[in-house]
Amino acid sequence: MVFKDSITGKILFKQYVKYETNNLYLSGIKEITRRGISIQSIVCDGRKGLFQLFNDIPVQMCQFHQIQIVTRYLTRKPKNAASIELRAIALSLTNSSRTQFENQLIQWQNKHQSYLNERTINPITNKSFYTHKRLRSAWHSLKRNLPWLFVFEENKELMINNTTNALDGMFADLKNKLRCHNGLSIQRKKKFIDGFFKA
Repeated sequence: MVFKDSITGKILFKQYVKYETNNLYLSGIKEITRRGISIQSIVCDGRKGLFQLFNDIPVQMCQFHQIQIVTRYLTRKPKNAASIELRAIALSLTNSSRTQFENQLIQWQNKHQSYLNERTINPITNKSFYTHKRLRSAWHSLKRNLPWLFVFEENKELMINNTTNALDGMFADLKNKLRCHNGLSIQRKKKFIDGFFKA
């Protein structure tokens, strides 16, 4: 788990974890502030409940991660019109203002509301369920995360990034370098990683 300063490019804090949890993110932020570093904003991916942990710090959700979430639900080549249009809206995220994006979502919802609400009856249990679950999940994800997708736009003076691409690029580079050293023990891998993030 790595925390990087987007202005200087320095790694502020790093720890080895088995799983990412919101508590670990919170403890990382506390450790950084304990070291005397003031945090003006946070850019992170879309873990549930993470945004609400930092009430006093502006939190921007990575727009690229939001696009990935929608793609996971709809695939890269959706078949029905509603899914094709929603994916196109999601892909426009990085080039839209909050107002433009919100208006597109509202128009899409008004146009496809009846399709969204279609239900199918299970012939065995006689219970109904939403027919287009994955489409609804993609739509709900965009609606739920909207308050954090344009924080960078609302706090221009802080020069917040709208993605975590700078840090993601470091991880991609690290993975490529580690592939060349497949036979390393865990201890040696950690030593390699420590050196990589100091460089």
